Amino acid sequence: MREIKDSDWKLVRKLHSVALERFCGETLLEINRIDAKVTGSNHQKYLEIYGLIRRRDREIARVFNDLRRSTALRCVVEMANRGLLTKEECSAFSKEMHSHISG
Repeated sequence: MREIKDSDWKLVRKLHSVALERFCGETLLEINRIDAKVTGSNHQKYLEIYGLIRRRDREIARVFNDLRRSTALRCVVEMANRGLLTKEECSAFSKEMHSHISG
């Protein structure tokens, strides 16, 4: 599926920012858990949080950067696989697009 329908493209662009917001929210919650869990020094907390941010930064690049019609399907599949889209949001896509998302 190289070219996606206009309706799917519009939905991808809308859900892209929604999923990114969810991803960032999950990351911030994880940072809070690290802050509460790590009993070592502030430097140890910093190192743990820094490692998390580096990992999450790579994930953001893979999932959210370079959104184009030609990359939209890959991005949506990544977002869905990571649980960043609800079932209702996924079902709003066309039958063709949804078949790729649900695997």
